[in-house]
This record gives sequence, C-alpha cells and structure tokens, in this order.
Amino acid sequence: MSDLSDRPLLLTNADLVDGSAAEPRRGVHVLIEGGRIVQVSESPIEAPEARVIDLTGRTLMPGLIDCHVHVIATTADLGANMLLPDSLVTARATPILKGMLERGFTTVRDVGGADRGIQQAVAEGHFAGPRLVVCCKALCQTGGHNDYRGFFDERDDQYQSRRLGSMGRICDGIDAVRRAVRQEIKSGAQFIKVMANGGVSSPSDPIDFLSFSVDELKAIVEEASNAQTYVSAHLYTDEAIRRAVEVGVHSLEHCNLITRETAKLAAERGAMACPTLVTYERLKIEGADYGLKPESVEKIDDVRLAGLESLVIMREAGLEMAYGTDLLGEMHPHQSEEFVIRSQVLPPHEVIRSATATAAKLLRMEGEIGCVAPGAHADLIVVDGNPLEDMRLLTGQGEHLSLILQGGVAVKDRLTH
Repeated sequence: MSDLSDRPLLLTNADLVDGSAAEPRRGVHVLIEGGRIVQVSESPIEAPEARVIDLTGRTLMPGLIDCHVHVIATTADLGANMLLPDSLVTARATPILKGMLERGFTTVRDVGGADRGIQQAVAEGHFAGPRLVVCCKALCQTGGHNDYRGFFDERDDQYQSRRLGSMGRICDGIDAVRRAVRQEIKSGAQFIKVMANGGVSSPSDPIDFLSFSVDELKAIVEEASNAQTYVSAHLYTDEAIRRAVEVGVHSLEHCNLITRETAKLAAERGAMACPTLVTYERLKIEGADYGLKPESVEKIDDVRLAGLESLVIMREAGLEMAYGTDLLGEMHPHQSEEFVIRSQVLPPHEVIRSATATAAKLLRMEGEIGCVAPGAHADLIVVDGNPLEDMRLLTGQGEHLSLILQGGVAVKDRLTH
C-alpha cells in the first residue's frame, strides 16, 4: 500500500465511467485531499501543491461495491465452516478481504456472518480489505436456510449463534425474532438479514420452502424500522418475494424466480433487488469439488437457469438492481465475473451502475461512495481500457486495474512507479 494522501492528489485527463451514461465523460480532472474528492472538472484544475497522475487513455471509475458477500464463508461447506474456531475463520477471511480490494471492490455489504470486530479491524488497518457494511448474524427459523444440522442432528438450536463461522442464528416465534433483531442491532448490525425462503446450501429446506410466518416477518421489519434501518431477505420464489415485499422488506436478495407482477409491485413499494448470478454458475461447476453436499448440488439448477430472465423481468418492471455475488470459499476469486454474466442481457453502463450509484443507494451511502463527486470518499479505480466496450476488463484479480484508491490511499499503484 502506498500513501498518496500526504499532499493533494490531482488526477488529470481521465475518461470517467460511473454507470450514469452509455459513453465515458471525456477529459475529466479530479482533485483529492484528505481522503475525499474536493473538485471534479472538465477544465484544468489549479493545484500547484498536488501530486499529479495523468490518466490519458485510461478510464476512471468509482470504487466498486458488492452488496452481497460473505467474507467469513471460507469454504462452500457452510455447515463445516461454522464449526471452525473463530481465530481460524478470521485468519482465512483476511485473504478473502484482500482479494476483494485488489479486484477494485472498495466497499462490500456482508449479508450474514461478519461481525463488528472484523469491520473494525479493517477500518483500523489491521486487515487490507473493502469498507464493510454488516448485518452480523442473519435470522433463520428452525429447519430454514442456515440451519445446517441436517435430519439426524439433535444439537441445540443455539449452538451456532455466537460462532464467527456461522452466517446466521436460529429464532422462532414473534418474541424470539424481536429479541434477535434487537440483539443484532446491539451487536453492531447496520441492517437486518432474514432467510425467508429455502436455499441451496442448507440440507432440509427445498427452494420453495417459506421461512418465518408473515407475522414474524412483520415483527422483524418493525424492529428494524424502529432502529432506523431496513431488512434484507434471502428469496428465490415469487411467492416468497411477494409476501416479503408486502410486509415491507426493502432489499430482495437473489430473486431468480420473480414474476413481472411481483417485480412491478416491488418497484412500486420502493424495494431494491440484489441478484447474484455468478454464484450459481460456480456452484454448478465447482461446488461438489469444494465440499457442497450432493443434495445441495441437485438444487442449483432450480434457480440457476432462471437467472438471466429474472434480470430482464426486473429491468422492465423498473425494479432497481444492485450488484451482488454471494460466493463461498474457493469461489471468491470469480467475484468480478458477475459483470460479464449480467452484460449478456443488460446494457454495460447499467451493469456498472449496479456496482456504483445503485449499490450506494441500497447501502444508504449516496454521495459518499459509488460516485466521483465533491465530498465523496476518494474510493476510485483506474482501468486500462474502456469497460463499456469490454466488460472483461473488470474481471480477474484486478490485472487490468492500474490504480486503486481507498480513501485517497493507493492500495495498488502501477502509475507512479
């Protein structure tokens, strides 16, 4: 990591791509001071004390945002992952975090598992990684997605609640879910995650399994609202998505089997979606090799094959979509391939917007991240080429990124050496 923040930094002659337009904004100059962007102009900026980096021929973008990650998912076998010692989970999470940052993701939202301790460790610089937005433990009902005990496992249902390697905790009944929300908020959760549908990785719940009663979901939403935040829900089937929208869930994860009618309702209610198509592609190809159980592998195609169609349905309904990946264990390096998958059916600039302005809106951090504007954090990436013409420039492990700034500090720099 090199420090370019000891004096002002001036980026000149950039082609700016932020997802707001189908073509780059040419000849942009950006002045950075104290970790923030202080000026953006298409005219030269006078800053005689600044260090200057000429970006002619390169593309400047906001730092990327992934709204659906699990940084503590160090293996695809999530049942085994939650039995690991907290110290080992933390150690294994550090290269996952570092890899995300090196791919240009300067902010990520962890939707189950990461706690305030990991968040603070990154913020204090003990680990290299993206800025973390966390929900702490996701809420799951007995036998739902995130109950990994299996059919013959008689362990107490609270055995996983305080293990770092567990993505969630089990709670049943209105009083219990209210208490769980309050405990997660008290522990540092910035939003609440709920498993409201069946899942691929858990053993006893088919995809169309409806988790939690409507009254339980209403209680969860009410408690989150009281804490001035929102609820994110794991959802696949249209029935599950619709009832989540009707009770006020704001962030709709996955949504592979959504219909046009429900997508329109979600848009009208102001909800946002976070598809995660790359995870199903990788689970299909690699899941068994990395420990995903056979019964889980069999469920993948139930949601994988509907993924691209769901993007078209949601776009036509006006339902905003943020960028998400949901990768596990050894599959994390495929994080950037979501850009290419989505660009099969969506315009490139809209795909980029999903990882910039739209993602910032979902995280309630508009104007802070996901943009190149005065006052925003100087979280920026420089791409060798134009990703609007070739989305593959954003893939891989950051090989096409010549500069990555996080809060004005260069975590990667091939331009001043």
